[in-house]
Amino acid sequence: MTPPNTLGVVLRAAGVALAVDLSDRELPAVIHWGADCGPLGAEAFAALALTGVAPVGPNDMDQPIRLSMLPEEWTGWSGRPGVNGSRAGRAWSPRFRSTAVRLDSTPLTAGVHDAGAGVLEVEAIDEESELALLLSVEMSVSGIVRTRARLTNLADEVYQLDELLLSLPVPASASEILDMAGRWGKERVPQRSMVTIGAHRREGRHGRTGADAATLLSVGEPGFGFARGEVWGVHTGWSGNHVHQVERVSTGVQVLGGGELLLPGEVRLGRDESYESPWVYGAYGEGLDAVARRFHRMLRAREQHPTSPRPVTLNVWEAVYFDHDLDVLVDLAEQAADLGVERFVLDDGWFGSRRDDFSGLGDWTVSADVWPEGLHPLVDRVRALGMQFGLWFEPEMINVDSDLARAHPEWIMATGESLPVESRHQQVLNLGIPACYAFIRDAICAVLDEYDIAYIKWDHNRDLVQAGTLPAGRPGVHAQTLAFYRLVEEIGVRYPELEIESCSSGGARVDLGILEHTDRVWVSDNIDPLDRQQMNRWTTQLVPPEMMGSHIASGRSHTTGRWHDLSFRAATALFGHLGIEWDLRTATDDERAELRTWIDFYKQHRALLHGGDLVRLDHPDDTIAVNGVVAADRSAAVYSYASLARSETVSPGRVRLPGLDPDARYRVVPVVPTPLPSRFTPARWWGFELAPSAVYHGAPVWQEGSEPGVEMSGALLGAAGLMAPLLYPETAVVYAVTRV
Repeated sequence: MTPPNTLGVVLRAAGVALAVDLSDRELPAVIHWGADCGPLGAEAFAALALTGVAPVGPNDMDQPIRLSMLPEEWTGWSGRPGVNGSRAGRAWSPRFRSTAVRLDSTPLTAGVHDAGAGVLEVEAIDEESELALLLSVEMSVSGIVRTRARLTNLADEVYQLDELLLSLPVPASASEILDMAGRWGKERVPQRSMVTIGAHRREGRHGRTGADAATLLSVGEPGFGFARGEVWGVHTGWSGNHVHQVERVSTGVQVLGGGELLLPGEVRLGRDESYESPWVYGAYGEGLDAVARRFHRMLRAREQHPTSPRPVTLNVWEAVYFDHDLDVLVDLAEQAADLGVERFVLDDGWFGSRRDDFSGLGDWTVSADVWPEGLHPLVDRVRALGMQFGLWFEPEMINVDSDLARAHPEWIMATGESLPVESRHQQVLNLGIPACYAFIRDAICAVLDEYDIAYIKWDHNRDLVQAGTLPAGRPGVHAQTLAFYRLVEEIGVRYPELEIESCSSGGARVDLGILEHTDRVWVSDNIDPLDRQQMNRWTTQLVPPEMMGSHIASGRSHTTGRWHDLSFRAATALFGHLGIEWDLRTATDDERAELRTWIDFYKQHRALLHGGDLVRLDHPDDTIAVNGVVAADRSAAVYSYASLARSETVSPGRVRLPGLDPDARYRVVPVVPTPLPSRFTPARWWGFELAPSAVYHGAPVWQEGSEPGVEMSGALLGAAGLMAPLLYPETAVVYAVTRV
């Protein structure tokens, strides 16, 4: 029989269920998060709750520990508490009691409520500590769970909050950890370890997300991969200092947690003042691809998600750097338009005294020395060529050698009279100061009002070190992050057609907080295709391809010095928001012809590339990478097969193409530009006429009387696969797949 004071809620969507116990006016405790096991009536819910109660061991608390989504110290929980704070050493262990529970705004008092996707809200209070709490739990239609808490001080005395950490329990079978590391130019490097007693805690203290951010901390069955093994993941959707962690205590209980990392004294709440945490996202799936697709579907379902075709973009940074010359830039624009480019972006160097990176940041007026007629001649020519015009800004930063710094040195973030150590020859501008915020906003808007600008590349090129607010020097990262969000939102409201890219020394601000306010992220300043194979693959664990800036590099990488064929550069960049970062004046006629072929292919397939389901192949040979996108109705797909290094074997043999309809029949055709990639041997199923050397250069020659490629069922392609071609290291081929 169900106890009369039982109150439970089950949220379910897309094969995921979250069962939450709210009985006895306690904070919500998750009694199941994972695969949807079907409807739960009152008796089944009670049985699920009862069978999850752990026995009391020797020397344990006399009562089983009840772990809520905001873990409380008073229960005997020995892990990290959800709320860490005090009033000068008092009120440091709150005990909340719920005062109201709502499901999709409908009040609940008792019973078990089995719902679909929806929003659960719990109001609670601790009268002794004089703290109030609002806890929000949402289940998206894609099966993503997200939680957020708002803490309010009800007393006259200030309450200093040091941390608010939200948690979700995971089973002990999830014993392997996967998260990301990285550095500038090589972001999102996967790393694995085992769960042990204690906390695997990843702190981001850069004042921004960070190139080394965990991004998505996942735990799962040992050996979990893209297609197999139960996986649970957590992501903190915040663009400032933050925490991801998995913690296991000696009783065997294991939780994933996340939240904002607060600096000392950063949040001090006066009477009736509140702190609202960032959203902490939880994802469950069978394999990493299932988890990634949940995030992609959640983001694509938002009202603000970009729906227009993602325009092919040319950014001129690696073509001209700071050397701005109207004739050169017009030449680049004309060549780009001829190739089918749809957006032209002018990068750093157009404003103030900005002839290098030592001066000018903060002075957001067009340089009269370089642009005596303003940007109008360039913007007008770009628009006349049928392209959008984009412009680079770095609004949160300042050079000490700038008119703004000389006029307002107090707007530079610091903890005292001495300035923080410089990075990239710049300091941080304090947007948390209202006058500074208004000045920067108005300067950006003045440029946007004067010119027809469709796109901003919004950069952020240094960590926040000693980021205090003068004159007292109190820490200001929290306020700076909120001010940045507010600034982007305000500009977006004023210019609703404007698109904004988040760039931060490349990919150092990639998170779901930034994606609430921007239209894409720049994956990395490094566009060497070999490194981008890894970075793009793991960025898609959180971000859908259409929101990832993915550009075709120049032949010799400006970052690594490596040389690659155009086919490898294009096949890598194709699986994102395609662009070009290359001085087109140096391209040969053959390269232009091939580049036009790739641009045309992207345009033909971008609805699929930007709306389909991500698939990645688990393969024991880590020198090959197979990535693909399959249409939602599985009518078509595009795959990339890349050789990343020299393998121990001559051939990997058959390589599977996952994700297709097993009952359908498909034609698989290699996408072969002219000229062909140098030095490779095609597989016989491609349909080439084989020459004695079996090594091809120049245009393809297909076997007479036959169509290129092969027809096979989705079941065979997914289970048996196709023989791979022999590729030299750092080359790739693309397959177009169509249901017949």
